[in-house]
Amino acid sequence: MSENFNAFEMSPVPAPGPDAVPPEPFRGIYGMPAFATVPTSDLAESVDFWIRGLGFFELFGIPGRLVHLRRWAFQDVLLVSAESVPEQAPAVSFSFACVLSQVDSLVEDCRALRPDSVDGPRDTPWNTRDGEVITPENARIVFTAAKPFDPASREARNLEAVGITPPGVGRDNEEHA
Repeated sequence: MSENFNAFEMSPVPAPGPDAVPPEPFRGIYGMPAFATVPTSDLAESVDFWIRGLGFFELFGIPGRLVHLRRWAFQDVLLVSAESVPEQAPAVSFSFACVLSQVDSLVEDCRALRPDSVDGPRDTPWNTRDGEVITPENARIVFTAAKPFDPASREARNLEAVGITPPGVGRDNEEHA
């Protein structure tokens, strides 16, 4: 039995669909439940790429030391000055949700700034469309958007095989609300 339940009301990520609208950038201050810290040897170049390519904004900065970037609520990145950065991107990636209509434009914005930095977009077996970007500081960033759910699709069967069913299909989620 699965303990999963529909919790979209807890997330800034809108329900998937062709008309999904991304939330506005969130400028409030909160205790961050999670964030990425990315070292950079060129803070200005990194900030420029994350803003113009990846769609983040600068929430605040400590000149020459740190810049706190954000997109939506709970999508926080701290760029911190470092002597050097890894020569290769690590296998580990940071993933950020977006809506389906944003994937292509994010990929193209990043390609315009760094032509060889992008892989995708590509569709996944778990019903998302993803674009992977290697940033100037060699961080591996994935933008991922849920595709509209088709109960007859291969992706739906993949999810069902691991115990994930859409709300209202085969069980009652009210007990978890």
